[in-house]
Amino acid sequence: MDDLSTELLNAVREIRDLVHLMAEPAIAERDKSRRTELRRIVGKSAPKAKAVLLMNGNRIQAAIQKETGINKGDLSTLVKLLNGSGLLTGTGKEPKLTISIPANFFESGSGNE
Repeated sequence: MDDLSTELLNAVREIRDLVHLMAEPAIAERDKSRRTELRRIVGKSAPKAKAVLLMNGNRIQAAIQKETGINKGDLSTLVKLLNGSGLLTGTGKEPKLTISIPANFFESGSGNE
């Protein structure tokens, strides 16, 4: 990729990130019940929260487990619960959340109810 293409791609990514930031309050309101269910399933578990944040459809469960250190059985149970609640798309081999959440979603006091 040449320098102009790279610069243009970076600018588009920055614009996308700004649009996501501006749209977050509306997205949070739209997905309120599903986000509440996600919080209920994950609880206060930091490994589960980290795992959920990696569920973008680009990683298999083994890669998520390796990156987060979550117990393999816990991850499998988490995926099953999320899938059963309609919070995942696909087969679960490469889990992807059906809703978008900000990176600080599981931090206490983040205001992303």
